[in-house]
Amino acid sequence: MIGFIVNPIAGMGGRVALKGTDGVLEEAIRRGARPVTPELAKLFLSELKNYNIKIKFLTGPGPLGEDYLREFNFSHEIIRHREVGFRDIYGVKVPDTTAEDTKKLVKEMLGEVDLIVFAGGDGTARDIAEVVDLKVPILGIPTGVKMFSGVFATSPEDAARVLVEFLKGNASIEKRPILDLDEDAYRRDELRARKFYEVLTPVVETLVQGSKEAVRTEEEEDLEALAEAVAEDILDNGGIYFLGAGSTIKKIKDKLGIDGTLLGVDVIRVKDGRVKLLVKDASEKDLLSFLKERPKVVVTVIGGLNFLFGRGNQQFSPRVLSEISKDDVIVVATPSKIREGIVRVYTGDRNVDEKFKGYIRVRVSPWMERLVKVI
Repeated sequence: MIGFIVNPIAGMGGRVALKGTDGVLEEAIRRGARPVTPELAKLFLSELKNYNIKIKFLTGPGPLGEDYLREFNFSHEIIRHREVGFRDIYGVKVPDTTAEDTKKLVKEMLGEVDLIVFAGGDGTARDIAEVVDLKVPILGIPTGVKMFSGVFATSPEDAARVLVEFLKGNASIEKRPILDLDEDAYRRDELRARKFYEVLTPVVETLVQGSKEAVRTEEEEDLEALAEAVAEDILDNGGIYFLGAGSTIKKIKDKLGIDGTLLGVDVIRVKDGRVKLLVKDASEKDLLSFLKERPKVVVTVIGGLNFLFGRGNQQFSPRVLSEISKDDVIVVATPSKIREGIVRVYTGDRNVDEKFKGYIRVRVSPWMERLVKVI
């Protein structure tokens, strides 16, 4: 028996420049956000259908899991802990689910299931870990915004593959950290993930991500020099730039003399060696409005996760990236972030992901680049 829990509002804050969805659902919808988790949960189940394997799920009512399993004709039992309704927010119909629904379902599943698979982000993972402890393994279908924790498969499709290997007895069970944004560090303009819990997770090599890592102390001085060099190149070349999220790119923003965001995407125009901040903390809609000017994109790799696009920068949506040339993407990272020799791109759009696969140049010092494989 496999537990299956869907957080139907997870990830809605990503494309509209919110750093998550917890507590800001109404603002996300006001900015134009629409649900993203339902389609990603369906990708997981669609991939699972390709395997001839007997499986039964224990799930929540309606949008908490039942609706998706019914659509794909998976055998399932339902924990009807309450009647789930819907509410209308600025004309968008969304389920009236909360973190308490997730916690209640986990409590009911303990002792009944061999694994809990959930669709959500770090907030959902924290809610589950608060209840589950080390009693049963958990596996995340990545549908949130940040997803710094080490319990997420690298994609919804890979989550299905991990589940299949788990059922065959081929997955190792490891202790993995549940991480979320350290708000105290964020207020100091630092991007750090704080460890909240440890849980058990089924792991299949290359199919389950690691957890976010901070820049190594010994690399801090090198990072300053790298940021200075990249900023100088931007000033020399000019044009429109989309400057991505993270502490590495924030150092470049500081060198350029702009009041840029730490966790968001900023749009600048450089002309005659001068910088103008056009949009601070841009949304997908903002980025789309500049595509005709052939912008360059400056991003980093999330240490430990190895993601270039698909974790914490969902403003770079398939609609945006489909119009960006791979040659116009400038990747900046310290050597430790690319020590595995690979980076990942997952947008949910197969054509966009394929465009970035192959090899990409990564600037690792003021005078050196490395070719890194994109998978």
